[in-house]
Amino acid sequence: MTGGTSAPLTVLHIDTERGWRGGERQALWLATGLERIGHRSLVAARPGDPLAIRAAENGLAVIPCAPVSEADALAAFMLRRTVISEGVQIVHAHTAHAMALASLSILLTPARMVLTRRVDFPLRRNIGTLWKYGRAHAIIAISRAVADVLVRSGIDRSRIEIVPSGIDLNRAIQPASRDELAALGIPSDAPFVILVAALVPHKDPVTFVRAILAARREIPSLHALIVGDGPLRSAVESAVNENGLENAVHFAGFREDADALLAAADIVALSSKEEGLGTVLMDALVLGRPVAATAAGGIPEIICNGSCGLLAPVGEAEALGAAFVRILRDPALAAQLVAGGREQARQFSIERTAERTAAVYERVLAAPARPA
Repeated sequence: MTGGTSAPLTVLHIDTERGWRGGERQALWLATGLERIGHRSLVAARPGDPLAIRAAENGLAVIPCAPVSEADALAAFMLRRTVISEGVQIVHAHTAHAMALASLSILLTPARMVLTRRVDFPLRRNIGTLWKYGRAHAIIAISRAVADVLVRSGIDRSRIEIVPSGIDLNRAIQPASRDELAALGIPSDAPFVILVAALVPHKDPVTFVRAILAARREIPSLHALIVGDGPLRSAVESAVNENGLENAVHFAGFREDADALLAAADIVALSSKEEGLGTVLMDALVLGRPVAATAAGGIPEIICNGSCGLLAPVGEAEALGAAFVRILRDPALAAQLVAGGREQARQFSIERTAERTAAVYERVLAAPARPA
């Protein structure tokens, strides 16, 4: 065993979100990473959803869990039966919505609960939130930025552990071909910037569109690809049309081959105004793509401005567009950022994340039991 573990642990990971986003990928990678260092991972997820399917494909035990609400008593009861029958020692809630289920599933059992907080939004100050967070034996923040927001929301810093998200450093990704890119509207001879993100307010995709507009004043051949979808899709399309960019900014929607598209891009961008960490930027570092992003939330904890990427102030489209231009016009700078990025990525291996998370579990189990 690694990290000082004296015996294997059995961990129940709960993530009942629909769809496949960064949090679900992290939950899967952590669960498999823990298995590789000798622990046992069970994954509670919605049947038929991507996390359940991919967990099974990776040989993990999947516990069907489809709650109708956060505090679904029947779903919590079934999870509690799993906790008892499988000898679960740690119940790990990977989303805020999973917290109530995790809290109820450990009632009158020796199991301990750990929560991972991945976003830098302030907590709602209500009785339900206070109860759920109060039940956690430890709270893992994926960045210092997330930890600081938790403290400002009233969580005692002594209960917070900072464990950054991890990335698989050994993935082999074949970049999308020029024909595949052409099918999405990108000319074979055009440089392009990619944004892989849900189209939601905190990702601020409209600033990305405006940054492309600014960059095209200097590099008229520049194109952009937006991979992802969400409630702001129509607002982003409106921004594209209002700025005359309908032939330059292309929408791919949700894609299973997002990594291949990212690997083919000249620049990987993120225009968030709030961001827990920004794991898509980790992907870019591993895949050797230059990064230009806003300095939101935990992003500066991944991207060191000038050495492994370029950062712009939050919401400043002109500055972000200028970063695109700098990278595209200066091949030596782009190569420097790529080299620095590959070195930086080593700090964020999923193996390291798994070992640090296991160490949190051990500390939680070693602490005196609290009243139920």
